[in-house]
Order: sequence, then C-alpha cells, then structure tokens
Amino acid sequence: MERLSIVGLPNAGKSSLFNALTGGDATVAAHPFSTTETNIGVAEVPDPRVEVLGELSHSKKLVHATAEFVDIAALVAGSATGEGLGNRFLGGIREVDAMVLVLRAFEDPNVVGDNDPLAHLHTLELELVLADVASLESQLDRRRKAAKGDRSLAGEVAVMEKALAELEAGVPVYRSSLSADERATLRPFFLLTNKPVLAVVNAGEGQLGELDELVAPVQAEFGDAAEVLGVSVQLEAEAAQLPPEERAELLDGLGLGEGALPRVARAAYHLLGRRTFLTTGDKESRAWTFRAGAKAPEAAGVIHSDLQRGFIRAEVISYEELVEVGSWQKAKETGKLRVEGKDYEVQDGDVLEIRFNV
Repeated sequence: MERLSIVGLPNAGKSSLFNALTGGDATVAAHPFSTTETNIGVAEVPDPRVEVLGELSHSKKLVHATAEFVDIAALVAGSATGEGLGNRFLGGIREVDAMVLVLRAFEDPNVVGDNDPLAHLHTLELELVLADVASLESQLDRRRKAAKGDRSLAGEVAVMEKALAELEAGVPVYRSSLSADERATLRPFFLLTNKPVLAVVNAGEGQLGELDELVAPVQAEFGDAAEVLGVSVQLEAEAAQLPPEERAELLDGLGLGEGALPRVARAAYHLLGRRTFLTTGDKESRAWTFRAGAKAPEAAGVIHSDLQRGFIRAEVISYEELVEVGSWQKAKETGKLRVEGKDYEVQDGDVLEIRFNV
C-alpha cells in the first residue's frame, strides 16, 4: 500500500488531520513537537458509488478503498541542517510516495506560531529544497564519474544537472520546468520534492466563509503543480468523533455537506495514481484500488492473484450505466454488459465481473 506523509510546521494541525482521517490517536498539543514518533494509520476513502451499489444489490457488506497516512515529526526552519527533529522528519518523507502539506491559517493566541499559510509553504519548501540540493549534489558527482565509462548515463546526468539548477534557484521539482519523463528519470534518487503534493490550508471554524480567499494565494503559488483544499481541521476532527447521524447533522447545519475529510481522502488517493473499479452482489459491494492505466488482468489481480493468472475475460459496465439500468441481472438481460479481454484498460468507475480458470 502506498503511503502519504502529512507534513507541516509545529502546530499547523497535521496530527489533528491524521487523527481525523484515520481515527488515530496521535498526540495533539498547543506546543511544538508534540509528535516525536512516526504514526501510521489507514484512512477510508469514502465513495458514494459503493453505497448506491449496495442498495441496488441489497449487499450485506460495503467495503470502501483505503489509503495509508504517516504523521511524522514537524519541520522547523533549519531542518535540512539538523535543527529540531530535522533528520527524522526528512527521513520519514523519503520513505513515502506523496506528501500532504498542512498550512496553518487559523488564529489562536494559545497556540505558538504565526498563521500565514503562504509563509508556512515557503518555509516547508525551502527546507525540502535544501535537503534535495545536498542529496543531488552528492549523487551527481558519483553519476558523472560513472558516465565517463558508460555513455548511456549521459542523459541521466543531464536531467540531474537540470534539476539541480532548478533546486538551487529555490524551485521544488514538483513545480519546476522538468517534464514528466525527466521527473521519472529522477525517481531512483528519492528526492523529497519529486513526490506528488496536496496542500491543506487549515482554517478556524470562524473562517469557513473565507476559505476561498485563504486558499487563493497558495493555489496561485502552486499553479497546476498541486491541488489546494481549505479545511477546518479542528472542526472536522471533532465531527469525526460523532456518530454518523450526529456528524451529518453538524456538518449540514454548517453548510459543509459531507465535510472536507472525504475530499481530502479522495484527493490524496488520486494523488497516488490510484483509481477505483467496483464489484457488487448480494454478499458485498466493494471499491477496489488499482493503478491508473492498468489492463484488466492486472486489475483482476487486485482481487486475487488467481484471477490474474487465470484471466479469461471481464464483463464490464460503467457505474452510471448500471445504476440507470437498475441491476446487474437487467444489464445482462438487456445486453448492456461489455465483454473485454486482456488488453482492456480499466477505467475509474467500471463495475467488473471477472471470468477466470486456474
């Protein structure tokens, strides 16, 4: 399972977000470094399609997709040179697949630190960039020496040099001019800023009406490099502790609909390049996680390796079409099910039934 690290300055609200998403119990306090150890938890990725299919098929059980989150020690200015818990922080990020940056916007005189989300972003990015510069410089020297005896490494060295120039100018790889192919070339070097990024601007309950204004400058800074979501983490964390009916009533009363946590979970899930196909029946309706671009046998293997090994064909219908028809049986009777073979690229929202023989 891929992991996302929740990254932030002290008191930005990252541990509260972790707890709200995963139901965890990471320590939350109004002082720096209340988190000194790594916390790992699994968050459900709510998908209304599972609920609808469950009703349609009278399923006894509903199973949503999940994503794994890691809450690690906070970063401070100077982390790249070992300040605070810098080395532990940076090591924790290096081991994950994507980052969720938590940027404080809430006002609270009892909590240490400022509440300028753009300033928080600049501090975080500076430390990540400095760490990447140091890492890439040492690896580039070795690569240059190796390239003298192996000309096939020249292209790789050129990409590393281009990345280093951007980093030295203060630009993280995720919003640099490097192409997707060039970023893929850099993957074996485990650069911190070569990971996909999602940003959460953490606002106070009294700032719910200002979320767009708080998010706008951060989104402008990222451009198309990342999605930025405005969330009142404390409110969402409190709501997450309530029974489902009371939670829905609270969020509805505040005009928040389903709340922001499902949006954060879904955005994080998509950040990892994960997509969802669905299965449904009277026993269960389930969301299955697969790699974007996967062919039918690979997706079948997510259910069980035997299904991939003995794959014959998949019967497929889109979620929307199945709901419109009313049931799997009616879809079969009316010829709405498509028969797809080994070369079919599974789409997000496909409802599948796999035929196999082992």
